[in-house]
Amino acid sequence: MRKLLDAIYTISGLVSAMLIAAICLLVTTQVVLNLVTKTGLLSVNLTIPSYADFAGYMLAASTFLALAYTLVRGGHIRVTMVLNIVPTGLRLVGEVVSLLIGTVVSGVATYYMYRLTLESYEFGDMSSGIVAIPLFVPQSTVLAGLLILTIALIDLTVQTIRTGGSVVPQMNSE
Repeated sequence: MRKLLDAIYTISGLVSAMLIAAICLLVTTQVVLNLVTKTGLLSVNLTIPSYADFAGYMLAASTFLALAYTLVRGGHIRVTMVLNIVPTGLRLVGEVVSLLIGTVVSGVATYYMYRLTLESYEFGDMSSGIVAIPLFVPQSTVLAGLLILTIALIDLTVQTIRTGGSVVPQMNSE
């Protein structure tokens, strides 16, 4: 099970990175097309239809898909000043309570994103750009990211309770 969860977190992070690279490629291509149009080399306007919509959907997907990967690698900002001065027993309680609160918040967000995605699917909601996209498609990627984050938070909570201490690596401040 450990290998499966770690693989899910890693794949989620890789997909996120690929989406960021795709955004860069898309925007760069549009900038080049704008330059070609402005220089007058061609007598037609060159544009990628709905490129801003596509970039926005990819940004939302990459953001949410990166959350779990970043969490389990210790990349999220953590306030540890308080935990460093409290006794070990209270430190464990503080970490578990924090992880449980995060799990509940993430779980509620996952539930409501599921409901929104299902509603968009059932009603056939489409984007309003030049290229109409079924809204449930980009919403599904956000839902997947939230679901993976919720699983990661549950996983970290269980690991923290089992080991009796923090299992999230600390990022180096150097």
